[in-house]
Amino acid sequence: MMNNTINMIMLGRRQRRRRYVLVTSILAVISCALCGLMLYLGNTIYSLDVIIRVLTGEKIKGATFAIETIRLPRMLAGLFAGFAFGLSGSVFQTMLRNPLANPNVLGITTGSSVAAIFCIVILHTSEAVVFVASVLAGLATVTLLYFLSIRKSFSLGRLILVGIGLDAMLGAVISYLLRISAEYDIAKAYRWLSGSLNGSQMDELPPLIITVLVCTPVIILLGKPLGLLELGEQAATSLGIHTNRTRIALILGSVCMIAVATATTGPIAFVAFLAGPIASRLVGIGYSTVVPAGLVGVILVLAADLIGQFAFETRFPVGVITGILGAPYLIYLLIRMNRKGDF
Repeated sequence: MMNNTINMIMLGRRQRRRRYVLVTSILAVISCALCGLMLYLGNTIYSLDVIIRVLTGEKIKGATFAIETIRLPRMLAGLFAGFAFGLSGSVFQTMLRNPLANPNVLGITTGSSVAAIFCIVILHTSEAVVFVASVLAGLATVTLLYFLSIRKSFSLGRLILVGIGLDAMLGAVISYLLRISAEYDIAKAYRWLSGSLNGSQMDELPPLIITVLVCTPVIILLGKPLGLLELGEQAATSLGIHTNRTRIALILGSVCMIAVATATTGPIAFVAFLAGPIASRLVGIGYSTVVPAGLVGVILVLAADLIGQFAFETRFPVGVITGILGAPYLIYLLIRMNRKGDF
């Protein structure tokens, strides 16, 4: 009897592992295919041979400019920003045990946006200053959100409601900054706020790429403690997890990634919100959804950008397409949670 039970447990574990590996591999293949399409599609369609020759350093008239200057930076911005948004959203949703607990809804992205818009339309600072201001504002927003959510005890429902209110207040600050800004700054600010890969340049991408490459391994290493945090404070502590230190490391890594991604591409709507639940449905239970959620984020951003560029007569920024996808799901979640009494 005991042997049968152990065999069933081991079989279930192997099945879950195979499912995780299969789903992650498929998501990676789809991400690579979309990266290839980003380089392939445009006003002029170049063959795979030409694309490879350009990427390996060969100079080809017309193709080099189109691929290296326009398409490659756009693809890399979507790749790393999408991964950052997807991974960070999954971390917050898992850590706080609520699908609404993501940087978009909690006001973290909007806090970074306020700092960026202030730097763009009021101070007229360099891109480097915008990056630093966005990261600091994101961290400040998280700190403010935490302290506003504490009364006698910590409540997830209160955290989400405070975050939604904070997001609305910060949105009003952005509206005020746009109203008092000079006319020639408004177009740049709105392009940034809509969440767009247009105008991405290679010299703007190193901070985003470095941040993702540095923070992602840290969050992956904390994948098991993150899963235990989902069981609750007492259960995680009883299993030997230093909950405060783990949360601080996860929050710092996630906020840094999402703040730098926001500073690079603008606040691409709902990617952080959608990636985690989609990854959880695909992977199932038993394994961390951090990496799959990052890959889902890549797929959402790149696919939405391709749709925005080529599916309509008018070209739309990527944030408009992801917003159309995410808004109905947000309404559905709010209705479902209200019926369950989670608020």
